[in-house]
Amino acid sequence: MQHRTSIGLDVHARSISAAALDHETGEVRSARFGYDAPAVAEWALGLPQPARAVYESGPTGFDLARSLTSLGLECGVGAVSKMLRPSGDRVKTDKRDAVFLARMLAVGNVVEVRVPPAEEEAARDLCRARADASFELSRAKLSVSSYLLRKGVTWGGGTWTRAHRTWLRQIELPTEPERMVLDELLARLAECEARKERLTARLVALAGGDAYRGRVAALSCLRGINTVSAFSLLAEVGDFSRFDRAPALASFLGLVPSESSSGERVSRGGITKTGNSHARKMLVEAAWHHGRPYNPSSPTGSAAMSAVPPRVAEVAERANRRLHRRWHHLESRGKQRCVVTAAVARELACWVWAVEAEAR
Repeated sequence: MQHRTSIGLDVHARSISAAALDHETGEVRSARFGYDAPAVAEWALGLPQPARAVYESGPTGFDLARSLTSLGLECGVGAVSKMLRPSGDRVKTDKRDAVFLARMLAVGNVVEVRVPPAEEEAARDLCRARADASFELSRAKLSVSSYLLRKGVTWGGGTWTRAHRTWLRQIELPTEPERMVLDELLARLAECEARKERLTARLVALAGGDAYRGRVAALSCLRGINTVSAFSLLAEVGDFSRFDRAPALASFLGLVPSESSSGERVSRGGITKTGNSHARKMLVEAAWHHGRPYNPSSPTGSAAMSAVPPRVAEVAERANRRLHRRWHHLESRGKQRCVVTAAVARELACWVWAVEAEAR
């Protein structure tokens, strides 16, 4: 045990309930604060030292953990999905939750998540803001198409092309309310497109900075991964070096099969879908590209490979060939397309780990 006092914090938007357990005497002390990191740190540093605090992951994020650490109190964030709570405990209060966290920390039963640096979390926030903008743009497009379909107005060619957009602006509906609704839907569509373009430009500019340029270029050598998805993977995963093996990254992203085996019975199911859903979605989308014909001498592929060191290009080339073969091998065995995609995405995560390690 590296600390003498374990402190559990039950954190809310405007209040913090704290409980401290002294390992030597077994004494439990409680206190309640507003959302005030200096006050919590002052109280905790007056307890028998060394002390360590923990609170559950949730909507309050990592700000409190970083603040307390900067004030001299070591603080971690426990994964709420892995908290082992007694099934018979039917009384829940903030104070009891804080005492529970303190006792779990004292016996080493808290699985802590990594607290990212503020700059890394800011980059991740930018990636997620762009993902939200992309989702809202899809919703806006669907709203326009659905509205026109209800009015019996249809377009015969490819949607969202230049010709399609020109046609949208020329539509004349019979009544004023209908025209007003269509104008509002088109205005919302334009706003969503502008928002996505702004966020994409900021993301690409950040990806070109010294902190990310080399690793973004390396990951962009893998099929299905461009500048946006490469930067997003780096921002979502953070420190790749904390995974000592490539399969550990695939497990972190929830791309490994679930399992419920007992005795001689072995039962495996779909992927676990635990961990970071944003990074997992990007890898699954990238996996689809490996089912297409592979031409390593294409202008796009050649330009990406020429922008990275030879060793990185070699690893990326091996990955692209291997994943392309893997896709068609699984398809030839009659596997369902969703199974093929998940399997290729899982192996792609391992190759992402390998390429990033070479570029680090």
